[in-house]
Amino acid sequence: MEQKKSGEVILFPEYEDLKEEVEKLRTELSMLVLERDELQFVECRNLEMAYLLALGSLEYRIYEAQCTLLRQKRKMELIQARRNRQEHVVLSEIAQILDREFLSYQKKLEEQMEKMNDAIQRSQAEALSDEEAMELKRRYRRIVKALHPDLHPNLMPEQLRLFQNAVAAYEHGDLAVMRVIDEMLSEPILPDKGWDAMRQLAEERKRLSVLLKQLRKSIQNIKSTYPYTVKELLQNSEWMEQRKRELHEILSQYQERIGEYQARIQEMLR
Repeated sequence: MEQKKSGEVILFPEYEDLKEEVEKLRTELSMLVLERDELQFVECRNLEMAYLLALGSLEYRIYEAQCTLLRQKRKMELIQARRNRQEHVVLSEIAQILDREFLSYQKKLEEQMEKMNDAIQRSQAEALSDEEAMELKRRYRRIVKALHPDLHPNLMPEQLRLFQNAVAAYEHGDLAVMRVIDEMLSEPILPDKGWDAMRQLAEERKRLSVLLKQLRKSIQNIKSTYPYTVKELLQNSEWMEQRKRELHEILSQYQERIGEYQARIQEMLR
């Protein structure tokens, strides 16, 4: 409002301009957070789901075949080493060695299988209507502006937990929970006018500007990496068919080589 000093009234005309600038930065930040989370939690997951449903099973089988081929090759090496030392070949012992050595491969296979299961489950989930999706975004943006830790570094633990619940609700498209959280909020309060308030606003302007730069970089990184990078490819039916043919050919080559190693191992064990 006003500040009195030595009986005089000193006005701070710059305060309103600075306050308006900070509000604009907060609004811009909330919009960019929404854009990033929309990319990360919705669009990229839908793109990955579409890619995995179209090509994921083939890529899984190729990696599985690659692991099998490497395992057969290593098995042959272990058998040959024992034969060179004139030792008795115990296949169960060799299998245990292979299980240990290929543990990381098996873990990656399991992770890929889990991704496939998640994609199938996501494809079967009931989607929000266009109107509900818009409401979800609108409410989430209000929550971001009121509770995001970057906008409000001094949140109480309960408020931070509430924001985390909002992120989870947005991630899972839970409009009912988002409505509850949104209705609990009040508008953020800016500092009162005065020299100290001016200093706080100036610091806040600087802090928000840094965050905006970081957020733009984060969005750019998302758009330059998988799964966002397959967005246009998924819409290219010619490319998709060509990619399927390539993957089938790769799988066939792996299977052929696996058969060759298995035959050589059988020959060694005679």
